[in-house]
Amino acid sequence: MKTLSDKKIWVPLSVFIIILGLWELEVRAAKIPLYILPSPSKIISALYYERELLFLHGLVTLKETAAGLILAVILGVILAVIMDRFELFRTATYPLMVVSQTVPVIVLAPIFIIYLGFGMTPKILIVVLMCFFPIVISFADGMKQVDRNQVNLARLFGANNLKLYAMVKIPAAAPSLFSGLKVAATYSITGAVVGEWLSSNSGLGYYMLRVKNGFMLDKVFACVVVVVLLSLLMNGCVKLLQYILIPHMRRK
Repeated sequence: MKTLSDKKIWVPLSVFIIILGLWELEVRAAKIPLYILPSPSKIISALYYERELLFLHGLVTLKETAAGLILAVILGVILAVIMDRFELFRTATYPLMVVSQTVPVIVLAPIFIIYLGFGMTPKILIVVLMCFFPIVISFADGMKQVDRNQVNLARLFGANNLKLYAMVKIPAAAPSLFSGLKVAATYSITGAVVGEWLSSNSGLGYYMLRVKNGFMLDKVFACVVVVVLLSLLMNGCVKLLQYILIPHMRRK
């Protein structure tokens, strides 16, 4: 088991290092200009020298992301419970939610800015829209798959709807909720960055646009690295929360 676990870590890591090495060699050998493709060493250098700015802009993006993700979880859980409780409501809203995911967020973002201004609100709303769907669907489907014997047993002992959801359905569907939440958390940073592209004076999206307009591609790639790291951080926070709240899913 230990050998298998080591392979899962070292094999992709080795491939990643080889790709970076080939990238570095190709850029140096072909003398590709910085404004076309920066080398990994230039990107690492940009990460170091721009660390303070990236940190400050990253904090802004994280604040927008956290607010949007928390709202998405609250709204998603409430709607999923209503969908599970009322079949007609589920039938009416499920197709609408699926259709809503076909509309690109970048199309909706300018509309939000027109109605909500240039503050944090449009960015938070974009994060909510990107995170809302996987949370609702995964949680609603999880509750739908709860063992009917457990539900009937709770009913037999006199559990009302509130106790049924609190003691049976929600705990049983919690793993499904966290599965959707992991997906949502991974994409949440992207939602905030998209909002910052369109209207902002701070945040990683604003920083990326500013350096892109100056053809400083090493800094653009450095910003992309930060976005990836923050997305992994959000995903890791959800996994940590799952580890704390659902003890039986902990891997020994």
